[in-house]
Amino acid sequence: MRGARLLALSLALSPAPVLAEQLYIEAGRLIDVTAGTVRTGQCIHIVRHWIESVAPCGETPKDARRIDWSDLTVLPGLMDLHTHLADAGQNSDIALPLNTSREETALIGAHNARLTLEAGFTTVRDVGTYRGLTDVVLRNAINTGLVPGPRMFVAGAYITIPKGGGELNGVIPNEKLPEDMRLGVASTPEEAKAKTEFLIANGADFIKTIATGAVLAMGTEPGEPEMTEAQLRAVVEAGKGKGPSGPMRNAPAGALIVPVLPTDIFVTAHAHGAIGIKNAIRAGVRSIEHASLIDDEALAMAKKAGTWLVMDIYNGDYINDIGTKERWPEEYLRKNRETTDIQREGFSKAVKMGVKIAYGTDSGVYPHGLNGRQFAYMVRYGMTPMQAIQSATIRAAELLGKEDHLGSIAPAFTADLVAVKGDPLTDIRVLENVAHVVKDGVQVK
Repeated sequence: MRGARLLALSLALSPAPVLAEQLYIEAGRLIDVTAGTVRTGQCIHIVRHWIESVAPCGETPKDARRIDWSDLTVLPGLMDLHTHLADAGQNSDIALPLNTSREETALIGAHNARLTLEAGFTTVRDVGTYRGLTDVVLRNAINTGLVPGPRMFVAGAYITIPKGGGELNGVIPNEKLPEDMRLGVASTPEEAKAKTEFLIANGADFIKTIATGAVLAMGTEPGEPEMTEAQLRAVVEAGKGKGPSGPMRNAPAGALIVPVLPTDIFVTAHAHGAIGIKNAIRAGVRSIEHASLIDDEALAMAKKAGTWLVMDIYNGDYINDIGTKERWPEEYLRKNRETTDIQREGFSKAVKMGVKIAYGTDSGVYPHGLNGRQFAYMVRYGMTPMQAIQSATIRAAELLGKEDHLGSIAPAFTADLVAVKGDPLTDIRVLENVAHVVKDGVQVK
């Protein structure tokens, strides 16, 4: 049965040929996310993987193919900074990750990647997988053109305490889990440092830590701190100066890249509870994931430190609805009920305070390809439509440290575009169904 599933998946994942060409795209409305304005009568000239110019429309440049999107709204390719592409997904079976092989996980990830790209998300930050380093394999396959998918920045595995929120608890004794499911398990700051160095050496673009318990993990509580400040700080320190010092790891093939000085591998922290959030901020992490039970003090700390929040305020409804129908573990449903409304209240406060917020959905909890559903929730809980769009474009690029070439439609930026029917500034839900997608200068939808 599993062999048949693998074969079916592999056949479904055969990519279409990817050829870069010159494009000249006529936009009906162009959302300038940097200026926060809308421009009309603009044409976008794309040469290979890059935007050559954005200017009033004229004659089609020589050797370019003209594309008429004059009845559509065009905006930068969207970014989701909290995905789990390389994972088996979520259902009532807590043993699913264990019963899904590395090979099957990678193929499932490729399927998820294509769905995500076709939904208009051209860049994702994939924040961990139970089957360690399968996300690295998937990222590399996308970068080399073997499978279609978004540009991926990957964590490799979770840095977590034994039996913490990053472990597969409650299935078999954790010590008997396969080695690839425990690559980031650490009990001391020294072990956390060593595990971080291992993940970086094996291709991680950033590091994901588990600072508190989790909603969707057995035997842990979201409000309880897990990794200590000392452990978190050891991870942050281990990543300093370990970033790329040559061509960008995720650069498209054939792109002319100027070498850069070594950078830091940044750290993000899964943290629901206020104590764990504060520990992570003091330790120097770049972003907090979920932040479900954040309090006023932690919000003020995040604002002062410039720490980003990535709050998945959509999927609480999905878990409550589908999880109840499918009979997910009652422990999951109870913890979800206890965190959903409080998380949304915290989000509203963060928006009013001007805390940095980037778009992240926790896709994989819900089916991939539905990533755009969170936009309406962000608007409902305090953002303007423009702010919500910015959180998934230029602000997300800023969190990644890629705002000089991702997240905006401007000369010298990577040619990532989406086009939608209607006006997302008046009806944000049009972003749930994109008409066209361009990634790296290639129209993929």
